[in-house]
Amino acid sequence: MARLAGVSQTTVSLVLGGNKQGIAIHEDTQRRVLRAARELGYVPDPAARRLAAARNNLLGVYSFTATFPTAVEHSYYPILVGVEQEATVQGYDLVLFTGSSSGDRAAAPGALDRVRLADGCLFLGRHIPAEELRKLVEYGYPAVHIGRRDELAELAWAGADYVAASAEVVRHLAEFGHRHLVLVREDDDAPPSTDREQGFRAAVAGAGLRGTVVRTATPAADITAAWVRARRAEGVTAFVAEETDTGAAWRALHGAVAAAGLRAPQDLSLGLLGSPPADLCGDGLQRPTGFTVPRAELGAAAVRLLIALLTERDGAEPLVACAFRPGETAGPPPATS
Repeated sequence: MARLAGVSQTTVSLVLGGNKQGIAIHEDTQRRVLRAARELGYVPDPAARRLAAARNNLLGVYSFTATFPTAVEHSYYPILVGVEQEATVQGYDLVLFTGSSSGDRAAAPGALDRVRLADGCLFLGRHIPAEELRKLVEYGYPAVHIGRRDELAELAWAGADYVAASAEVVRHLAEFGHRHLVLVREDDDAPPSTDREQGFRAAVAGAGLRGTVVRTATPAADITAAWVRARRAEGVTAFVAEETDTGAAWRALHGAVAAAGLRAPQDLSLGLLGSPPADLCGDGLQRPTGFTVPRAELGAAAVRLLIALLTERDGAEPLVACAFRPGETAGPPPATS
């Protein structure tokens, strides 16, 4: 093209690139370059333009959970739908990094370096390799975690307001007349679990209730029919469980109540701080009282925050509010029914 127009390759690049540098180019020279481009059927190469701008317009998505790419029933699926939809609206493409199903691969030195193929990256997962993420953040790489993370002060995150949503579930149970509640949660310090417990404790204290938090590393072994009967004998009338990736706490509590021959809400009330696993919801099954996380909106909020980091704009995203779900598993305590 440069030969046909009788100019240098640099001049061709300036003209076809819109001459953003503002270099003086004679109008006749510009016309010759554009005429040569038309004769040769030139079509701009988006990849070349991106490289020239030091940007690929690519956003990475990396999951530390071993279910990725995920099934429609998995809790991450609607998050990824929200990520895709917002990225499309914003004019970005996505790159999926799939190292999560290989055990501790993500924690290996330099394991996350390949995400730099993208301009910035979204990360998902209950447990993260903090050291590897810290290296990325310290390097200045734009990274956003979907879900609250406090381990790395510099790591941006977009999250749901589990504290307020959990407190609302407790207040709902208190309005029915429950005075002694138990929360079942997994025995770790994952921020989503900590937030749910914080909301539970705040609402219990605010309403003058008696509340107990049970942390268990093995819900299926610890939360049994005998355990439920023992808590009932102590005066517990409402049981609440957290939602996690596996749904282990809710599965154990739900199964233990059934094994004890008890029904909700006739014999006791149940609350779920989140949504039930796919195999425990649907036609013919009770909708548990609790709240629903707007996961698609959470994914979209994370994309907006990441793009704000990339473009150096103020992109603080508010916590995404969770929708209260009245459900069918809560009612008055048996003594006041």
